[in-house]
Amino acid sequence: MSKITAAELGNKPIGKLLIQQAVPASVGILVMSLNILVDTIFVGNWIGPVAIAAINVVLPVSFFIAALGMAIGVGGSSVVSRALGANNQERALRTFGNMISLSLILTLLLVGLGLFFIDFLIPAFGGKGAIFEPAKIYYQVVVSGVPFLALCMMGNTVIRAEGKPKFAMVAMIIPSVINLFLDYLLINVMEMGMLGAALATTASYIFCFAYVLWFFLSKNSELKISLSHFGFKLPILREISSLGFVTLARQAVVSIIYLLMNNILFDLGGENAVTVYAIIARMLMFALFPVLGVTQGFLPIAGYNYGAREFTRVKKSINTAVIYASGLALLVFAGIMFFSEDIVKIFTGNEQIIAATPSAMRWVFAATPIVALQLIGAAYFQAVGKALPALLLTLSRQGFFFIPLVLILPHYLGELGVWISFPLADILSTIVTGYFLHREIKLKLKPD
Repeated sequence: MSKITAAELGNKPIGKLLIQQAVPASVGILVMSLNILVDTIFVGNWIGPVAIAAINVVLPVSFFIAALGMAIGVGGSSVVSRALGANNQERALRTFGNMISLSLILTLLLVGLGLFFIDFLIPAFGGKGAIFEPAKIYYQVVVSGVPFLALCMMGNTVIRAEGKPKFAMVAMIIPSVINLFLDYLLINVMEMGMLGAALATTASYIFCFAYVLWFFLSKNSELKISLSHFGFKLPILREISSLGFVTLARQAVVSIIYLLMNNILFDLGGENAVTVYAIIARMLMFALFPVLGVTQGFLPIAGYNYGAREFTRVKKSINTAVIYASGLALLVFAGIMFFSEDIVKIFTGNEQIIAATPSAMRWVFAATPIVALQLIGAAYFQAVGKALPALLLTLSRQGFFFIPLVLILPHYLGELGVWISFPLADILSTIVTGYFLHREIKLKLKPD
């Protein structure tokens, strides 16, 4: 594996650099998404469709806690990227140490609260009727292992901020491979049901953490922290928190959406409707992997060059990322439109679910070709340390537009109103993001 230095983010051609950063990120996201996808397929075929709905109930709680690690990682990595770009090694080290301390304290606290309020949280997120018991079994084990996942997600963003995307890719591949192997062993061979699925997932988090820890202790990392770097520094904490809050707020909104969707759909169509959404949610995680990979690859490039005041390179990175991501989004759109029914049949043999899911999936992905602009635009403001616009633009798609739409439209259109809310939110948020990104490029990204 060739060694990549952070300085290359500031001197390599943007197109080549974006591919170098985005391909490993895309592969990592692909493998992680395939893990979730195949995990759902295994559970659906070896345990049953209700088990798919049960996992969908648990995910928003576990992922919100894990998202603390991601939030701290993204916020802190923006600081690290700019510090490396400005050749301030001590600031980068101090930031990384504070990220680790903050991740540990907050995730352990939330896991304790999550387990204490288990009987309240599961029904609140749609774990009702036949869904409750399998969801509770899965929840108890998976949430207990979430601190390992949070540290992995935090560490992964720092690895990428150092300009080492291949190592970040491996960190995402390891838990996926472990999880799928253990799924087969524990669910299919040992017939442990939901407990087996939960144990496989938690074990994969631990293996991922072991790899990330190895990376930072090895010669591959440029960030060699000491005990003194773990002590909190208020200015650094403020910057990590303000930028990381963008990611955390986005995941909080995602968790709220799961809560609303599971409850609204359960009321409209029972367990089957929740299962339909669970399948579509997995496809949303999986199908957009190349677009998300470009977005992840774009972040350190924009952050480093902004810190180095190379604004021409920042502008070029925005344009290149939007073009690449839009082309990939168009391919995803075509695949969903043509193969939605075949996709659903992979998850389940239940005829009712097979009949209901394809049209819903087509509506959900209807505006996919334009979402790249929204994702790259919001990511730009986060990469360059502008927390407020990053927060508002990140929340615009799911928070400001989707939640009001999904609360209103089903009253008039039933389940169709739920699915139509997705493309309408995509269109409105892309228009808003495009306006602010254009203004930023015109007014702020001028060569010194």
